[in-house]
Amino acid sequence: MDLNILWFILVAVLYIGYFVLEGFDFGVGILLPFLSKEDTRRRVIINTIGPHWDGNEVWLITAGGATFAAFPGWYATLFSGFYLPLFLILVALIVRGVAFEFRSKDENPLWRNFWDWAICIGSILPALLWGVAFANLVRGVPIDATANYVGGFWNLLSPYALLGGVVSLLGFTLHGAIFLMLKTEGTLHELVHRVARSLYPVTLVLLVVLFLWSFYTTDKLGLNPVPAMVVALIALLAAGWFLRQKRTGLSFTFTSLTILLTMLAVFLHFFPRVMISSLDPAWSLTIYNAASGAVTLRTMTIVAAIFVPIVLAYQAWSYWVFRQRIVEKVETLEY
Repeated sequence: MDLNILWFILVAVLYIGYFVLEGFDFGVGILLPFLSKEDTRRRVIINTIGPHWDGNEVWLITAGGATFAAFPGWYATLFSGFYLPLFLILVALIVRGVAFEFRSKDENPLWRNFWDWAICIGSILPALLWGVAFANLVRGVPIDATANYVGGFWNLLSPYALLGGVVSLLGFTLHGAIFLMLKTEGTLHELVHRVARSLYPVTLVLLVVLFLWSFYTTDKLGLNPVPAMVVALIALLAAGWFLRQKRTGLSFTFTSLTILLTMLAVFLHFFPRVMISSLDPAWSLTIYNAASGAVTLRTMTIVAAIFVPIVLAYQAWSYWVFRQRIVEKVETLEY
């Protein structure tokens, strides 16, 4: 296989894995202060993602590193043009990580409530801004003939991009609610089930609107994303059906598939481009004009072939070890 294509696929897999796994992390963090004011219950909610949230963020770090090494032109244009939203995402992730570590350092209710809201806001911002960023990439952004982003910050806040942000925010919140159902029991489980049932129809309708709008606001120069979009909607319909039946494991599987297939549609639309120019299609960055040299790609491929399976095996093992439901007890381990 052409190494440029291979690394485009690997970068896509890393971003997809990040959104599927970190998506439920974001959802749980968003819901945290709204599900209970009681510290014990909030500790239970946090403990459902306590062993996983930092490992899930490794997917983003690896995706960013792979983008930088394999497609430096893409990395340079993306991070210069999207500097402010990516900076806000980084700050939110830092605050969120600090909040997980700091909330248990003091038993003062005001202290813990402050950090709980920091977890919430630190989850809302990335969940929203990632959707805005990828909606802009799908729609195309002003890139000139020298591969420079020539738009401003307000260019990134089109109605289509904002809808993408709202859909990602709701989708991750629904995904997180179903994960909480999977990991809890009793009254908390029932409460989260009601929340998920309320979120589901809004998420479904807005995702349909986003997909339909995409046909009118994007070009048709990439691969055909329609099959992936259709199957994504079918997966979300299946998730809703199993949610009503309280078959939580299957519902979570299908929300994961919805996120996976939606992001697959995004990268199919890109290919063979990595950033689409709204000024002139010929000025778009591709997997060839934005890529590193052949020697770099070959070296990276050897390293990835050795270490990626090890990382995947470790993460799968960690999910297996912490697969049990979290019981609502005072002595619950704190994170």
